[in-house]
Amino acid sequence: MSRLLSRRAVIAGATASFVLPQTGLATPVIETAKRNASSFANQDWRDHFDTLDRVTIVCDTVSRALHYWSADGSDYRIYPTSVPMTDELTKTGYTKIVRKKVGPDWTPTPSMLERNPELKYTPPGPDNPLGTHAMYLDWPAYLIHGTHDTRKIGRRSSDGCIGLYNNAIAELFAITPVGAQVRII
Repeated sequence: MSRLLSRRAVIAGATASFVLPQTGLATPVIETAKRNASSFANQDWRDHFDTLDRVTIVCDTVSRALHYWSADGSDYRIYPTSVPMTDELTKTGYTKIVRKKVGPDWTPTPSMLERNPELKYTPPGPDNPLGTHAMYLDWPAYLIHGTHDTRKIGRRSSDGCIGLYNNAIAELFAITPVGAQVRII
């Protein structure tokens, strides 16, 4: 009998928590986590590189996070990312930043066109899948870039690139020089 009352009390309490905030009789619940938020842990650059003699980036495709270290190790930052949709689209290993562009344009790769022949060249702007900034890796067609579609962050949603919120890529772009070492895991 006490179990039945406990269940009823829980159900009544849960129902009241939905009804009372609307009537102004209770304090509304504050949302503490966003739907696309990644659950990632700190990384240590020593687990990936022998030296920290330049800006270093580790893109963790499992936890969907980009880790940044300044050349002297005094600045460590973590950014939530989008990652490739499938393991087949994911390239892992060591690379570096070879070029940077504010307001990039986008041309679909041949493999993207095989999957979706309707894709077309997109100039810089709000419809561009690369967002506001792009950092090109020394692997052809692989980039770290922004996105205007914020629903993609924290998900497996890209065709191979690492995507960040536009404000995050702008910040990272400003502090990351060409030549920065990168590892995608």
